[in-house]
Amino acid sequence: MLNIGAVRIARHSLKLRNIRDPISGFFALPSQTLKDIEFDTQGFKMLLEILVKCKNLRVREIPYIFTDREFGKSKLDSKVILDYSKAIWQLYRYGRNSSKAIQNKQERRGLVLFLSKAARFFTVGASGLLINYLISSFLSGGTFFNFWYVHGTLIGIIFSITSNFFLNKIWTFEDRNFSLFHTLKQYGLFVTFSSIGASIQLLLVYLLVESGLSYSPSLIIAVATAAISNFILNKKFTFHEKVWI
Repeated sequence: MLNIGAVRIARHSLKLRNIRDPISGFFALPSQTLKDIEFDTQGFKMLLEILVKCKNLRVREIPYIFTDREFGKSKLDSKVILDYSKAIWQLYRYGRNSSKAIQNKQERRGLVLFLSKAARFFTVGASGLLINYLISSFLSGGTFFNFWYVHGTLIGIIFSITSNFFLNKIWTFEDRNFSLFHTLKQYGLFVTFSSIGASIQLLLVYLLVESGLSYSPSLIIAVATAAISNFILNKKFTFHEKVWI
């Protein structure tokens, strides 16, 4: 009964539920598995430490049946129980700290990736401003074409939004699915969120200026808020990525 209890404690507290007997005294494994392990226990439950400290270890269990003891007596006493409890606690803390370290590493990687994609997105946005200006000036300048300035500006906006969409799809979010329906759906969402971003910018500028803030800082705050909102909305819904990764 004590052995069954010890097995259950180990399986549940150390997340070894897929292993039936993690405290077996008989096991075999390749020697290179042990090269990076620093053993902390006294050795009487070495398998536990190997299972906890070796990630992605493939385990195969071969069952065998104990016969009744004919000679000697069990070595189980209060000291063994205490040592086992200490070993379980040490391995539990190791597993928890290891999980936290992995989680922190993933979070740092996610933050770097998020900032990298945000930088790409805003770089594309800056290129869109340049394209908008060049197209609008080209069509309305009178040298080659003489569009009404409103029409020229509208065409410039369409070109800049379209170039922004494809640059973000290819470069920022690295989406290589160019099937017609998928691309048109993404383009529609991108245009929608760009319009929402423009609306946010106009609304914020109005509210901030009317509340007494001067125009220049109001515009900076509004542009930054609209750009971040635009990036997050497109990341989440247009290109189906998690926000913070």
